[in-house]
Amino acid sequence: MIRHTVVFTLKHPLQSLETKRFLHDAKKILTGIKGVTHFEQLRQVSPKNDYQFGFSMEFADQAAYTRYNEHPDHVAFVRDRWVPEVDKFLEIDYVPLGFG
Repeated sequence: MIRHTVVFTLKHPLQSLETKRFLHDAKKILTGIKGVTHFEQLRQVSPKNDYQFGFSMEFADQAAYTRYNEHPDHVAFVRDRWVPEVDKFLEIDYVPLGFG
């Protein structure tokens, strides 16, 4: 299993219609890609950083994650929405540890 996470700040004002549209469209587009499970949109609230939002999703394995990354809908979303509308981001992908 791979848990794909990203925290980000949009170029739009926090409560703006553009922010609401971005989040709505992101959920619709990204959850429509086969292999995406446990998709969540999150509001970042820690005072330890200045990111605004987070996305978290899971994939069964590396092959599913690679198909997602290369899927035309994901590529188009990144090109047409993410790059123009996201001010900054940090992406982290996790796999469960096999011990503990």
